[in-house]
Amino acid sequence: MIKVILLTLFIPLISIVHAQEINLKSPTAVLQAEVKLTSQKNSIQLLSSAKKVLTTIDLLNFDWTENIVKGDWRLSKSNKNTVRQKWKPVFGECDNIKDYYNQLDLQLESSGNKKKIYVYIRLYDEGIALKYGFDANDFSGAAIKSEYTAFRFGTDATTWVSGAAQSAYTKTNLSQLKGEFERPLVVNPAPQLFMAIGEAALVDYARMKFTYQEEKQSYVVQSALSGAVDLDKAGYESPWRYVMVGNSAGKLVENNYFVLNLNKPNTIKDTSWIKPGKVLREVTLTTDGGIAAVDFAARNQIAYVEFDAGWYGPEESTTSDASQVNVDLARSKGPLDLQYIIDYANKKNVGILLYVNKKALEKQLDEILPIYQKWGVKGLKFGFVNVGSQEATVWLHEAVRKAAKYKLMVDVHDEYRPTGYSRTFPNLMTQEGIRGDEESPSSEQSLTTMFTRAIAGAGDYTNCYHAVRVNTKMGGKAAQMAKAIMIYSPWQFIYWYDRPADAPHKAGGAGGEHESLIDESENTLEFYRGLPVTWDETKILKSDIGECGVIARRSGNRWYIAMLGANIKQDIKIDLSFAGNPEHLKAHLWSQDTQDLINNIVNKKELKLNSATFATVLPPNAGAVLIVDTLK
Repeated sequence: MIKVILLTLFIPLISIVHAQEINLKSPTAVLQAEVKLTSQKNSIQLLSSAKKVLTTIDLLNFDWTENIVKGDWRLSKSNKNTVRQKWKPVFGECDNIKDYYNQLDLQLESSGNKKKIYVYIRLYDEGIALKYGFDANDFSGAAIKSEYTAFRFGTDATTWVSGAAQSAYTKTNLSQLKGEFERPLVVNPAPQLFMAIGEAALVDYARMKFTYQEEKQSYVVQSALSGAVDLDKAGYESPWRYVMVGNSAGKLVENNYFVLNLNKPNTIKDTSWIKPGKVLREVTLTTDGGIAAVDFAARNQIAYVEFDAGWYGPEESTTSDASQVNVDLARSKGPLDLQYIIDYANKKNVGILLYVNKKALEKQLDEILPIYQKWGVKGLKFGFVNVGSQEATVWLHEAVRKAAKYKLMVDVHDEYRPTGYSRTFPNLMTQEGIRGDEESPSSEQSLTTMFTRAIAGAGDYTNCYHAVRVNTKMGGKAAQMAKAIMIYSPWQFIYWYDRPADAPHKAGGAGGEHESLIDESENTLEFYRGLPVTWDETKILKSDIGECGVIARRSGNRWYIAMLGANIKQDIKIDLSFAGNPEHLKAHLWSQDTQDLINNIVNKKELKLNSATFATVLPPNAGAVLIVDTLK
């Protein structure tokens, strides 16, 4: 149920039309915007409360496939409105979301042929967002070849860049940026000033990425569309382009509900079937393996078992039929009685998820969705979907909507990055578009991902635990436990390369030689059993990108405080006053010291909190989790 209190005031600004300059303030005036419209240039200056220019955004620069617009843009109408509302998400990183902003709506006409275009600007305390609207009569049949919305900075700011959605991040400066790069882009122009440039509500438009444009007096990040845009198919609107502002990278992540606010409200009336949870991947593709996975999941409070690539045949073959079980012999010799496993799992209150590659999805989507619903499947993982072009964007979001019709949840894998559509269709549970544990990221890389990519929303990080790479490359087991909290995903895959001890040996395919057995005698099973995947409250306590992070998340009366450090020892001090009086708190710490890392064990220690300050030391490339309970 969404509870909304909405106050909207429309204020005509007829006198401002001729001035061609309009000012806007955020709800508490921590940010200001100056919109300047001239025959030479249209822009928005985003300023701090002290009138310091944070960035200048260039507007209304398009390259059309035909010469449809003549002359320059002239302001014809302007309106302001104020919105103060709150809403409750179906699931999320917090249980209540504030949506406070002041909006400016502009109508402009081309001086040569009176074509009308609209610019919608929202100013929040968390940042600024803008999108374009195109008059349906004036732009019917029109197409945008390129859009040149640009973000200008006055300094050669530090930034963290990834060229593709799953590629590694590199720390650099704006002037060193090359080629196209992903959003959101985090920029650090000054101490205690972080900004994120990104895209929200991408549903039926071409994706925006960025390029760097070299100029003498400014450092310019410019939009780069991944193909032309047919405005008829786009509904005559662009996605939102935004700049978030915070005093730390962590504040940007803490405020990432900003992206959800730029999307339309939930359209699914009955959401009782949409259920977050932990997920165990099944890769033996056998009946025995499936039953073993379901039994393990039921014993360990894991909500779902996902059957990975190969259950319906070679995933890259155009002849594989995703409406039937026909195991890829290169991955498994079978046998696989999938319906028996689904029925067995339902009795154990474990849901079954199925992986389907884009080749089958694009050919069979309308056929397989009702079949999977009939089988009792709870959701799908889309594999290797096409992204970027308008055609790919339209297809993907339509597929999510179609899945909702059959009460099927969705996880989109590979290059898709979220822009907030899970607010509108919350059956979109999570997505990849992240450099997860499949790529053996270092702690430094993980600490970059969680304060850059995580601004966009949930990330299916394929969390590993027993795999050898955990101890040799990724910071150890306690670090993996910490990342399962720090990197949010409503479907949280755990034990990614592991299988239950009573499952048959996996012959080949996904995981391959990396597979390992889950040791149910380990003390950490207790941690994973009780681990939530969605949260009532989130606080980012430390966010040194690539170096150290501390994230606290609350579920009910319990706080999970996850810590991760990279290349050097970290002295951690945490003010726990947000959790309550220490006399009324109980805590225990999961951690690994240097010797524990060598021995590959995790230590659990009960703690008595004598003060509101908690202190510990993390060895280089290590993590820890402090769990704090409020005593009744």
